[in-house]
Amino acid sequence: MLGKENMATSVRRPDGEIVTTSQSLPGIYRGRLRKIPLLRGVIVLVQSLITGIQALFHSAQIASDEEGEEEALSPALLWGTFAASVAFTVAVFFVTPLLITRHVIDPHIQSVLLSNVIEGLLRIGVFLIYLKLIGLMSDIRDVFACHGAEHKVVNAHEKGCSLEIEKIRDYSTAHARCGTSFLFAVLIISILVFALLGHQVLWLSILSRVILLPLVAAISYEITQLAAKLALPEESHGGSRSRKLTQKVLASVLLSPGLMLQSLTTREPSDAQLEVALSALNRVIEADKRCGEEKEATPGSGHPDS
Repeated sequence: MLGKENMATSVRRPDGEIVTTSQSLPGIYRGRLRKIPLLRGVIVLVQSLITGIQALFHSAQIASDEEGEEEALSPALLWGTFAASVAFTVAVFFVTPLLITRHVIDPHIQSVLLSNVIEGLLRIGVFLIYLKLIGLMSDIRDVFACHGAEHKVVNAHEKGCSLEIEKIRDYSTAHARCGTSFLFAVLIISILVFALLGHQVLWLSILSRVILLPLVAAISYEITQLAAKLALPEESHGGSRSRKLTQKVLASVLLSPGLMLQSLTTREPSDAQLEVALSALNRVIEADKRCGEEKEATPGSGHPDS
């Protein structure tokens, strides 16, 4: 669970005990740069990958019930895994659809725009097939159930619900700010961005997919954040009734594809999984509250970016 200032990780050990730890987020994830439009999208993408890798290594060690103190994750291993993750993503979801389009589709069509659209549709198709295939693995199904548990407890918290398992069960496994929606937005926006490049030689097309990925991610983040903001309760929006209706329709159009896609990346969790997610949420809420109290008590530290 990510808060404003901290991150919390909860893992259930083989003996049933829930181990919850928290740590402060690095300054780049919560400082001034994190608030700059477009740039913050790139920061969020890097943050998600790095904190996700850290949490996976940490949880794997605890869940395997290894003896002894936990070893720190070396920077070389962390950045090596990060680089491998990015390379895999670019190769499978960007380069592969490009190669298929160039060698199989392009010889039969003349339109550069149509070529880019087909490439984008192939990219989406590869992504959906990938999610469907990994969803057949029992361990990944458990991960998706934990993902659903995360969304349920966050939805309950944001609605002001009492954080009790019996009440959390009824909440949705979908969430407007889910990373799945962000990834789907990346796939859609990439069609538009790459279409503007026209037809390039193959090596330059591959290079452009790599170089422009941060830009695509930045634009996609801003769109998903706008959609999530528009989806807030009507009383949080100003303006006339017609404006509120327009905002509601726009939010629905922007959010619906990502919310539907979450049916592939979330599952109904068990009470045990809800309990773990709730433990992480409670810890990060406590940690952020403690940080806020410390800032108020320290002269000159009241500014959220200090």
